[in-house]
Amino acid sequence: MDGLGRRVLVAGFDGWNDAGEAASSAMTRLREGGAYEPVFSVDPELYFDYQYTRPQVVADGEGKRTLQWPEATLLKPVRATRGTQLWLLTGVEPARAWQAFASEFIDVALREDITGFVAIGSMMSDVPHTRPISVFGGSDNDALRTALDLERSTYEGPVGILSVLGHAADAAGIPSASLWASVPHYVAGHTPSPKATLALLDKLEDITGAPVPRGELATEAAAWEASIDAAAADDEEMTEYIRQLERTRDTWDSPEASGDAIAQEFERYLRRRGDGPSKPGRDDPRR
Repeated sequence: MDGLGRRVLVAGFDGWNDAGEAASSAMTRLREGGAYEPVFSVDPELYFDYQYTRPQVVADGEGKRTLQWPEATLLKPVRATRGTQLWLLTGVEPARAWQAFASEFIDVALREDITGFVAIGSMMSDVPHTRPISVFGGSDNDALRTALDLERSTYEGPVGILSVLGHAADAAGIPSASLWASVPHYVAGHTPSPKATLALLDKLEDITGAPVPRGELATEAAAWEASIDAAAADDEEMTEYIRQLERTRDTWDSPEASGDAIAQEFERYLRRRGDGPSKPGRDDPRR
């Protein structure tokens, strides 16, 4: 896709932007689906709070124990390809000095001639697990929105490191986009969410044109959905709640739905729940 160029940096982090582990699982799939080598890692002492993100003791095959520290690393493909190359920026969301953190990676991206930046994240939402996982694709870049059929986010509020990196990329002249999967909020006990991971990877392939590995994700997504069906079958209140979410989603998705009809259905849904105004959580780009 011409909008992002042929050397696209994809970023996803563990932490605040990773509901249902959908984004971090997508990064793992990308990393395991190709041969990558590290280009640059930040000094963890500068950016991580070890009381919040603790180092871990791990043992290798011979039983030797070592410490693994929180990290954030930029990776490049080992083999060059004629089509679009996906570079990866992955790790743990930093606890401090976000502007310096972003500057370090954007400086490396400029040095490596990165042509586009895509942030992938996931958020908890009032959506049913039985319908396709919706993925919001947005950009503040006018040309990119036109080329890739993306939307302009109207969200105002707290953000995660993905938004900081995206703004830094745009400021440096690297066009940026973001992809956000909506994970059903009532499935916290069914983490990770392979259905959301699959939706993110599908959308990533769509906007970059690069082949994206999916492995057995389709099978895992079906099993995930079936496990939630089974859990809800014994809970009448949960079953009715999911039906309400399905009716709302189907109204939004129907071809004949007008803006007024969607608003009315959403208001009815909120009244049935007894809630006040909707309170999107986390780094919700749709608001």
